[in-house]
Amino acid sequence: MAHTRQRADTVFVGGRVFTGTSPAPVDTAVAIGGGRILAVADETAVRLLADDATEVVDLAGGLLVAGFQDAHVHPVVAGVQMLRCDLSAQRSVDGYLAVVAAYAEANPEREWICGGGWSMDVFPGGVPTRAMLDEVVPDRPVLLTNRDGHGAWVNSAALRRAGVDRDTPDPADGRIEREPDGTPAGTLQEGAMDLVAAHVPVATPQEARAGLLAAQQYLFSLGVTSWQDAMIGAFPGNPDNHDVYRAAAADGSLLARVVGALWWDRERGLDQLPDLEERRRTGRVGRFSATTVKIMQDGIAENFTASMLEPYLDHCGCPTGNTGLTFVGAELLAEAVCALDRAGFQVHFHSLGDRAVREALDALAAARAANGATDNRHHLAHLQLIHPDDLARFAELGAAANIQALWAAHEPQMDELTIPFLGPERSALQYPFGDLQRAGARLVAGSDWSVSSPNPLWGIHVAVNRAVPSDAPNASADHEPREPFYPEQALTLAQALTAYTAGSAWANHQDDVTGTIEAGKFADLVVLDRDPFAHPAEEIGRTRVLRTYLDGRPVFTATD
Repeated sequence: MAHTRQRADTVFVGGRVFTGTSPAPVDTAVAIGGGRILAVADETAVRLLADDATEVVDLAGGLLVAGFQDAHVHPVVAGVQMLRCDLSAQRSVDGYLAVVAAYAEANPEREWICGGGWSMDVFPGGVPTRAMLDEVVPDRPVLLTNRDGHGAWVNSAALRRAGVDRDTPDPADGRIEREPDGTPAGTLQEGAMDLVAAHVPVATPQEARAGLLAAQQYLFSLGVTSWQDAMIGAFPGNPDNHDVYRAAAADGSLLARVVGALWWDRERGLDQLPDLEERRRTGRVGRFSATTVKIMQDGIAENFTASMLEPYLDHCGCPTGNTGLTFVGAELLAEAVCALDRAGFQVHFHSLGDRAVREALDALAAARAANGATDNRHHLAHLQLIHPDDLARFAELGAAANIQALWAAHEPQMDELTIPFLGPERSALQYPFGDLQRAGARLVAGSDWSVSSPNPLWGIHVAVNRAVPSDAPNASADHEPREPFYPEQALTLAQALTAYTAGSAWANHQDDVTGTIEAGKFADLVVLDRDPFAHPAEEIGRTRVLRTYLDGRPVFTATD
């Protein structure tokens, strides 16, 4: 029905619409005007709202969907990486080294060579060496983070500059990969990265701003109109992106709707709460709202730092003494979550291993007992491994499952660096999207870019097929399709699409104005080149974004 008789600025006809209010697309038309959706109705009724000045968009059999929302992404970091030594388009050691050499030659004035995007599975054992980098940049320090942000590749000059040698102990929250005599090999895991990163010159505010705006335009090209930045703070080599967002929001260059997740400093305790409250107060500017706190509870499975209930296995399949890292002790975590919940913060957990998931859920249960039910909309991100006993607790506690669907597939990092060290029984419990859905959990979705591609359609493809599209960055090198990854955990196309739209809108506290196509909501819309519901599921990843609208204004139009 029509929201108003206001003249339409744009009408969409000739295709179908996934409104998000029903599980299948509908044959309807849509009118927008004044930044809002005016009507979702038959074409005759919609055309009555048009006049000679109205733009008529022929969907040509394509699909109109609500703007995608990424519930876990790092655009400032990713954007700066795009403008620096970006390895993300390569998939070989020679390819990486060629990019590093070319960047160093093109930027002789750079004191440090910085960037990232390398993938662990390209290197034997997932560990690149300083000797590799020394061959192409022997005279300047190099620090390149891997694609998941949990490790760094450095050369000998960087280690010398930071004073890291065979006598340097591993920090409590990380590990220095070493040669047989104890000399640092060139890979730094987790907190060990800071030993070198602390010496890297901080990117200028201008560079960070350029990164944010480049990232924003790239996300628009993929249909992403809103997101939650999962790491707001100052980190080695990067300025405080709280200030970057505030400045961009204040001058109007931030067009997307952004929620910021303020970083919980794991070296501090509850004494940081007043600081977080002050950053929330000053972090409400224009389209930016820093109303969330991010707690990183564990690491990742590939470097054995994800927190597990049972030990990792070794190369022979025998249990080790390592169950990963817990960054915030369970007692402090419960106290912190109770205090944050009471203060009205949303809590956004990085919880990848089954022990980290249980600790996060236990903390939320403590908050529920202490404060009662709230509308803070806490969510747990990554969820690679969930103990079956904990699946039903998401719905019981009102906690959302924040999935990064692109990872739920057979690809080299999974098959070579994860499954052998989890064993077959635990491996079968990975990324249980279907079980979460059946247990009544609310699914929200994100990419974790720059860790992996921010293309929602590739994520949706994997959620449905449990296999990557042939052109995705984590596809097999020969592009041959692999068998589905525990296909019983697949979602339907409607379920996956809803997670990337209405689900994430809920997590961002924007569901009253975005996430579905209904009269009165903001006209944040995406035109797809086809209706993926009308094509085989294995072709979902071929779907492309033709246009992206934000407040009814086109912010991206495909040119090819």
